[in-house]
Amino acid sequence: MHDIRLIRDDPAAFDAGLARRGLEPQAAALAALDTDRRQLQTALQGAQTRRNEASKAIGAAKAQRDDVTAAALMEEVATLKRRMPEMEAEAAAIGADLETRLAAIPNLPATDVPDGADEDDNVEIKRWGTPRAIENPREHPDFAPALGLDFEAAAAMSGARFAVLRGQMARLNRALGQYMLDRQTEANGYTEVAPPLLVRSDALFGTGQLPKFSDDLFRTTDDRWLIPTAEVSLTNLVRDHILDEAALPLRFTALTPCFRSEAGAAGRDTRGLIRQHQFEKVEMVSVVAAEHGPAELERMTAAAESILEGLDLPYRRMLLCAGDMGFAATRTYDLEVWLPGQDRYREISSCSWCGDFQARRMAARYRPTADAKGTRFVHTLNGSGLAVGRTLVAVLENYQQPDGSVIVPDVLRPYAKLDRLDPA
Repeated sequence: MHDIRLIRDDPAAFDAGLARRGLEPQAAALAALDTDRRQLQTALQGAQTRRNEASKAIGAAKAQRDDVTAAALMEEVATLKRRMPEMEAEAAAIGADLETRLAAIPNLPATDVPDGADEDDNVEIKRWGTPRAIENPREHPDFAPALGLDFEAAAAMSGARFAVLRGQMARLNRALGQYMLDRQTEANGYTEVAPPLLVRSDALFGTGQLPKFSDDLFRTTDDRWLIPTAEVSLTNLVRDHILDEAALPLRFTALTPCFRSEAGAAGRDTRGLIRQHQFEKVEMVSVVAAEHGPAELERMTAAAESILEGLDLPYRRMLLCAGDMGFAATRTYDLEVWLPGQDRYREISSCSWCGDFQARRMAARYRPTADAKGTRFVHTLNGSGLAVGRTLVAVLENYQQPDGSVIVPDVLRPYAKLDRLDPA
């Protein structure tokens, strides 16, 4: 959510930020609504003051037996009583319109975010690892069914974009999630949380999924929503809170199922595990004081990278351009893992600094140590550490063997109790 005061104070800067997102100018229209609302509020306050004055004057006029003046004052008070609810309703309607418009506008890109329209304009920051030399590498849907990856059974009971993992495949998947969770808690300082998977609308509004992206979500009949990511549950832990700066940073992580309708993904990644309606992910969320946002993004991204490095999976870090960032982000790094079956890098983690954008929507503040009287909005960050299904794909494709087996990475063997996956 944007601060209307900042839009009023520097409309050109606001519109310039929207232009970098590929959006038309909106500052003038928003400021006009705000002006109308404030003028009505001022008029309403004046009417309230005048009604109180006139009510007192009625008694004085009656005491002096000035019936003409008393009658005129009584008519004025009656008119004000009729008009004031109308003014209140009009101000409320304008305010609601303003809030609705503000809620639909994405966060503005940070100044160091590159310009661009889509993923073709993202900037590679670094690469790690060297892709293995694999003779005739295959994509995972072509060999993983023999290892326990069952798409047919899932389609029969649930439809497209679901999978059943059996036996050794399920064990490897579980091992990945546990390894990631242990790494983020024991090595990277995140506090493990087991959050709700069903949330109310205001939780999704707080992190920016609602109202704009409702088609991407699954909704229940009792007006709850299945989480698309644990970011929603973890970030809302500080909703409506005023924290002491000494308590920051807060760092949370969770391994949860995630649910997405993939409404805008028709025809994309229809084979395999890359894009599913239900998947598991280890999510990281940080809540920090305002000045620590950029540094925390670097820390969070390194925490995600440590998983890939531990698994010895080659990857690259991309700085997203303004046109490719998510709705709530002001700066985002994507990590892309090498998939030999596709002969290219594919996204496996996205780490974003949201500034105070989500905090304004959630009313999440902190009390700076140097200013005991004032409060500021916290800054929030979120990132995948990592998406379990996509990491499973990366392990399968990078560790595939000519005989159809898959070597289990060393760090996963204590979890999986397996050295390799063998075809049935």
